[in-house]
Amino acid sequence: MVTSGTYLKEPFFHSPERLEFLCGSLLDFAEHYGWQLQAWAVFANHYHFVALSPSEAATLRTLIRHLHSVSAKEMNRRDGRPGRKIWFEYWETRLSFQRSYLARLSYVHYNAVHDGLARVPSAYRWCSAGWFERRASPAFYKTVMSFPCERVNVPDDYTPDEATPGR
Repeated sequence: MVTSGTYLKEPFFHSPERLEFLCGSLLDFAEHYGWQLQAWAVFANHYHFVALSPSEAATLRTLIRHLHSVSAKEMNRRDGRPGRKIWFEYWETRLSFQRSYLARLSYVHYNAVHDGLARVPSAYRWCSAGWFERRASPAFYKTVMSFPCERVNVPDDYTPDEATPGR
C-alpha cells in the first residue's frame, strides 16, 4: 500500500480536471511499471493505492518518482509556477497478511466517505470503489466492503479542502 501527500498538504489537485489528470497518470504509470492496482483513491492533497507488485518490486520508487515529476510539472505549468514543490513524501507498506490486505482495500475504497466527500464509496469519481463493485465477485466485494478498517494505521491526516470536488 502506498500513501503520498502534497507539500504542506496544499490542495494542488483541487478541481475535477486536476483530479482526472492525477488519477489517469497514476493508472497509466502503474500499468507501465507492471503494478496491478487493486484499490486507489485520489484527492486534492493526497492519494492511496493498494497494488500487487511485479517480480521487480524495486520499480515502485521509479513509478512514484515518475508520477510525482510529471504531475508536479503539469500543475506548475497550469499555475505558471515553475519549480514549485508539489509533493512531500510517500509511505509504503508491504502487505503480507490476508487480513491486512483486506483491511487496506476496504480503507482505500471507503476513504472518500470517511473524509465526507461522498455518501457511498462508488459515488466518488476518483477512486476504484465503483470499478471494484462492477468487477469483483459479489462474495469478495461483500467481504472487502464489510471488513473492519478502523484500526488501519495509515498516515492520513489530510483534511478535505472546501475546494475539493464532491464536497
